[in-house]
Amino acid sequence: MTAAIITLLSDFGLKDPYVAEMKAVILTINPEARIVDISHSIEKFDIRMGAFVLASAARYFPKGTVHVAVVDPGVGTKRRALLVETEDAFYIGPDNGLLMLAVKREGIRRAYMITNTKLMLPQVSSTFHGRDVFAPAAAHLAKGTPPAKFGQEIGDYLTPAFSKPALKNETWQGEIVQVDDFGNIITNITSRDLQKIGAKPGSLLSIRLRNKPWDIRFCRTYGDAVAKNSVALVGSHGFLEIAVNQGNASERFEAKAGDTVTVSLKS
Repeated sequence: MTAAIITLLSDFGLKDPYVAEMKAVILTINPEARIVDISHSIEKFDIRMGAFVLASAARYFPKGTVHVAVVDPGVGTKRRALLVETEDAFYIGPDNGLLMLAVKREGIRRAYMITNTKLMLPQVSSTFHGRDVFAPAAAHLAKGTPPAKFGQEIGDYLTPAFSKPALKNETWQGEIVQVDDFGNIITNITSRDLQKIGAKPGSLLSIRLRNKPWDIRFCRTYGDAVAKNSVALVGSHGFLEIAVNQGNASERFEAKAGDTVTVSLKS
């Protein structure tokens, strides 16, 4: 694993030295590491947005990639540092739900608290665990340190509602996880979820947004709907989207990230 890929995602931006400091720590411990930036433009403190971007990008990296995600408004508090091993990769970050959308999709093998101080920097700041805890952990893991060496295995990691929709009476109850720059409404309901209720291209879906019901045709792509008409589809990231062909769905439906959404087949 000495040449493993380590990805970085954060809300740090690129104006300050924070990202460079994390990379410096990784390369000092593991000079062979290949570092890839997923994004450092997550909205400040927006765990839901960070979770969506991480889950969207992570599945395209090679098996065994180490993903480090830091959107951490609880840094320095009692929130735990987490290492999760999935069927495909490793995820390191705060135990605040940030990792869960990605790891639930891949399948969790084991999760560990990161408590072994020998695998951190000698001095750990109370305000920058990205540099002092998460970056060293990623570097050591990529060098071959077994996950169990980082700390105790746990099963009570924080699982936010946006990480997994619920199926009740043939109706999916989920959340909006992101509104993209086109105004497309992206939910946490996956293509696999839709298959469970028999949805397929051409189906009419009954969708409730902001407590208002809408009947929207489920299609393969945006252009399957007439211009300015609403359409439901599975977008490029594998999640159900509600869109307006050549229009803005978030404005039409007055919807935003965090809003609840329910989806069922129109009877």
